[in-house]
Amino acid sequence: MSKPVDVGTLREGGYIIVDGEPCRIVEITKSKPGKHGSAKARIVAIGIFDGVKRSIVKPVDANAEVPIIEKRSGQVFAVTPSSVQIMDLETYEYLDAPYPEEEDLKAKLTPGVEIEYWRILGKVKIVRTK
Repeated sequence: MSKPVDVGTLREGGYIIVDGEPCRIVEITKSKPGKHGSAKARIVAIGIFDGVKRSIVKPVDANAEVPIIEKRSGQVFAVTPSSVQIMDLETYEYLDAPYPEEEDLKAKLTPGVEIEYWRILGKVKIVRTK
């Protein structure tokens, strides 16, 4: 799920969807309006799930899609060779999440540990342990 937002209201540290992938904004530069055109914004963002750097240029008054991030808490139920099984602490549903990229976070994942995970556009990412 996402919502449309004006490009001029985006800030560094926020989130945007670029090429269908949710990304965290790391740099925004805005140009002044010229003789023949409107002000433009150049946005550099890094993918949340894949870590790929992407950049786009859009007019400041255009719309951009911003992902809706569900920040939820869960408990590690099982650690399998391919993924981590999580039980949501509010709905008690089970879901599979890929291993996180960070080695120190990966080392803390044992059954029974409480975690915070994000659900963005149908994908799940483990963010931190509690």
